[in-house]
Amino acid sequence: MDGQAQCAPGPVRVLAVVSGSCGDPIRESPAPVDPRGPRCPRTHLDPRDPLDSPFLCVLPYRPLRDQDPGPPSSSSWGIGGLSAAFYLSRSAQVSKVVVLEGSARVGGWLWSNRRPDGAVFELGPRGVRPVGPTGRNTLNMVEELGLESEVLPVSQDHVASQKRFLFVRGQLWEMPRGLSGLLRPTPPFSRALLPLLLSEVFVSRAEDQDETLHSFVSRRFSSELADIAVSSLCRGVFAGDSRKLSVRACFPDLHRAESQRGSVVLGMLLGTVGRPDVAPGPLALRAQRERWAQWSLRSGLESLPEALKLQLQSRGVELHTGAQVRGLQRTDSGWTVQTESGPISADHIVSALPAQALGSVLPSSCSALASLLEQVSCVTVAVVSLEYSSAVLPVQGFGHLLPASEDPAVLGVVYDSVFFPQHNSPEGDSTRLTVMMGGAWFQQVFGDPDHVSTDLLLSRAVSAVTTHLGVKQLPVWSNVALHRDCIPQYYLGHAQRVELMRSWIRDADLPLSLVGSSYDGVSVNDVIFSGRTAAESLLQT
Repeated sequence: MDGQAQCAPGPVRVLAVVSGSCGDPIRESPAPVDPRGPRCPRTHLDPRDPLDSPFLCVLPYRPLRDQDPGPPSSSSWGIGGLSAAFYLSRSAQVSKVVVLEGSARVGGWLWSNRRPDGAVFELGPRGVRPVGPTGRNTLNMVEELGLESEVLPVSQDHVASQKRFLFVRGQLWEMPRGLSGLLRPTPPFSRALLPLLLSEVFVSRAEDQDETLHSFVSRRFSSELADIAVSSLCRGVFAGDSRKLSVRACFPDLHRAESQRGSVVLGMLLGTVGRPDVAPGPLALRAQRERWAQWSLRSGLESLPEALKLQLQSRGVELHTGAQVRGLQRTDSGWTVQTESGPISADHIVSALPAQALGSVLPSSCSALASLLEQVSCVTVAVVSLEYSSAVLPVQGFGHLLPASEDPAVLGVVYDSVFFPQHNSPEGDSTRLTVMMGGAWFQQVFGDPDHVSTDLLLSRAVSAVTTHLGVKQLPVWSNVALHRDCIPQYYLGHAQRVELMRSWIRDADLPLSLVGSSYDGVSVNDVIFSGRTAAESLLQT
């Protein structure tokens, strides 16, 4: 799959439509910040409205309507469309690529708050894993974009890679690691992990094709592991409920291990088939040699979509910002995309839109597809960035997560200054933290996102840092970002629904490709790879 994408006969005109509005600029809160309710501006980017995510031959985020924007989180819709355009624009058989961007910026959830003093606070993803085919693919892209000198690697030996924590029963616990963590019980767990791993080999396969993550881990390992570790993990990755999320869709490697080897442990030891391979370039080989656990970029991860934009423009791709889409209509030759500035014709649409947004702009002839798309819902997450004027952490590590039973409101706290100190302000020994809240529990805890108080979110975040980490001082700077409908939830049956979507598109001979975080994974690597897969599939037809 490496190298330039190979084309099938005949020129194809590809249109990437990206819509959105960033709303108010990011502003800083005054210092000191009163945990009882200081003013802190919210950053706006509402995924219910046309979002700034590039979608190749695609439609906008939602039909144009009254907007009330609000910001990004850990999924990466925008990078999927840009990636599809990147791979398509390599091909001489694509006569034209047009990207329609609804906002003034590109990149979707890859959004870095760069302060004038040099500090960087990520409003979305903050690190990328280099492992596996998709990780190698992203590093190959970084290298092709000339960003190698900007990469900030974190090795597997770094304390942020070695130590992760859980906040359970009112205490902070380090996750078990190493031989000692396997051989003896390590709180908050009552049993050693090694016996669970050994006995898992003898657990029979499930009869059903899909299963919730909580059920899967309870059946194969223990209910305690599911209640604490898996609940926390799902809240950290998907901001979701492990009792609803699909193991097949969310963690396909686990599902493949059981289905192919009869055991997760054996699948991890012996390997499975079904994953595409990507040959590593020099940067990916360096990551393997130096044993990277994750990486970022010197000016934040938003540098990646910014570099993609420049690369696309240098290849002659038309990239229009502030171009919002009103709807899609089928034509004999493909599509007509209705925009505020007039109609645009395209032979094929590659949609990186959220699934529900895509469903809402499809023509009535695609109602069956729209019905499937509407079933992929998203959750809202509040991301609160905090800066303290000194080294305040009682422990060093990546951060800590909470199971749903501990506190539905707070998903976790990330210790940003530990793994990327290069993003700290050069003035003084500061500590940067990110508190993630809400997710599948947002409305239960905070109410309607349209009416939630920014003061309440900030107060709750500062209180969590005080309670979990014993930090008594107040932050000197803060930013509250409300990420509406930001992370797709892969509920039970998601993989089958996506298969039905793509089967319907094939059977209807619809010139439409689906990319982005609504379908095949929410990580940066997954979304970039979905853009590549769609481009190569289109060019081979």
